[in-house]
Amino acid sequence: MVFLLPGVKFDFDLIQKYDTRAPRYTSYPPATELSETFTAQDFQRAITASNQRKTPLSLYFHIPFCQSACYFCGCNTVITNNKNIAIPYLEHLEQEIKNTSALIDKDRKVLQIHWGGGTPNYLEIDQVESLWKNITNNFQIAPDAEVSIEINPRYVNRDYILSLRDIGFNRISFGIQDFHPEVQKAVNRIQPESLLFEVMSWIKEAKFDSVNVDLIYGLPYQTLATFRETLHKTMALDADRIVVFNFAYVPWIKPVQKMIPQAALPGAEEKLDILKMTIEELTNNEYLFIGMDHFAKNNNELAIAQRHGTLKRNFQGYTTHAETELFGFGATSISMLEDAYAQNHKELKDYYQAVASGMIPTSKGIQLTQDDVIRRDVIMSIMSHFQLNKSDIEQKYQINFDNYFDDELQELAPLQADGLVNVLADKIHITDIGRLLIRNIAVLFDTHTRTRETKFSRSI
Repeated sequence: MVFLLPGVKFDFDLIQKYDTRAPRYTSYPPATELSETFTAQDFQRAITASNQRKTPLSLYFHIPFCQSACYFCGCNTVITNNKNIAIPYLEHLEQEIKNTSALIDKDRKVLQIHWGGGTPNYLEIDQVESLWKNITNNFQIAPDAEVSIEINPRYVNRDYILSLRDIGFNRISFGIQDFHPEVQKAVNRIQPESLLFEVMSWIKEAKFDSVNVDLIYGLPYQTLATFRETLHKTMALDADRIVVFNFAYVPWIKPVQKMIPQAALPGAEEKLDILKMTIEELTNNEYLFIGMDHFAKNNNELAIAQRHGTLKRNFQGYTTHAETELFGFGATSISMLEDAYAQNHKELKDYYQAVASGMIPTSKGIQLTQDDVIRRDVIMSIMSHFQLNKSDIEQKYQINFDNYFDDELQELAPLQADGLVNVLADKIHITDIGRLLIRNIAVLFDTHTRTRETKFSRSI
């Protein structure tokens, strides 16, 4: 699927009209809907139900530590140069793995593993190996499982990269954000071009199956011209996947973002021009536009999953195994089961206390209703495939789509008039323009958050 935007031009009135706030829909309901009324006991019951479904698993492990703060970051992190802090964390993480895995059917195979953060390579390589052995001792890992890790390229060397591959990681991801020195300085993420190319050379030498790099548009001092240069340098790295995130400026949630000079942020019109240029540059250079922010080469798993209709979104973004249920481990990690989501304690002291007591360290969560499940299918189809077949939803849930979503279909009419969507007899099809504003379309099917937009980042 080639995605180009020939001749597409937004007038500023239309940009202003849709420059609203909406969730990124890495889940539905979004994580903002998790509640402390959902307890560890509720999650344990959800695990029991999950075992009866016998679905395969995805596992996520959160390493929250970073040596310095990146001002753009929206992740849950602990900033410290004291590497000793990782010792008690790993002890409790390994205990959590043992406690929770004991509740999970041992016959369920793990198809995906991801280590995120924070900075997973904050750990010494012997700590990485120890944690990996703990995982493999407690779960049945499929021989062809996708095993990925995020790294900060400023804190690795060749031996570390080669060791990660030897341990068992076959996919790797690192953040570039922007090559421009002025932008890097403004967000406190200085990493010279030569460093990034050297790290990529080590990754290629180690023969990882897939390499993902991250960019962010909407950062201070970015312009259309400077970001085009960043794209050209990024493509020269020859990554298998490129993720281009829209910067979520939410200083009321992430106070570190107050360090960013707000006056230097590009406006909505320039951000949209940057996004359009990004899509055109990448799709003209052998990358497919997978979804809201992901691009992949034609032979990459994401592209294959989209062609086969198995692409889905979870808290890590787009992923390839629609059939898996996700278990998250570590402070602030989120588990996504078919009918329940649960998040671990954010603060280390609370996380440690729960794990030490033998409890599942759940701080909050949500039990999904049947309506939630139906709407999740609709929203994820829109987000992952840019279209929705009404009959698929009708057959799966035994409903009449037009009756069930009568209000939403009426609310789609103005978006159709603006050229964002085509509502047909049995299909909702997102147009090229609509793909740039996909969150604005998805939010119409969201009964949880659409009236509370101030919680979220802007959709443009």
